[in-house]
Amino acid sequence: MTESGYFTWRSRPASARSVRHSRLTEVITAIHSASHGTYGYRRIHDELTLRYGIAVSHGTVQLLMRRAGIQGLSGDKRRRDRGGGRVPPDAGPPA
Repeated sequence: MTESGYFTWRSRPASARSVRHSRLTEVITAIHSASHGTYGYRRIHDELTLRYGIAVSHGTVQLLMRRAGIQGLSGDKRRRDRGGGRVPPDAGPPA
């Protein structure tokens, strides 16, 4: 690569795709933070399309979340052991 070609490339403005991706990443990060880190790409995609009216594919949401290093929590949190081995107050003595 020539030196002049390199500096021409460096002085080029950002592409429309990179500008759109950076804006989407900001919105995705805000949605993820508002959900306390629980939303994955499916829910974030739904938020973007339904609430914000942004037309974006779920693949793009996955890509941008992966690049930003964020991911949602998986599984049903209601079934997780919250620790401590506590017994509900209405539970009787062990059988």
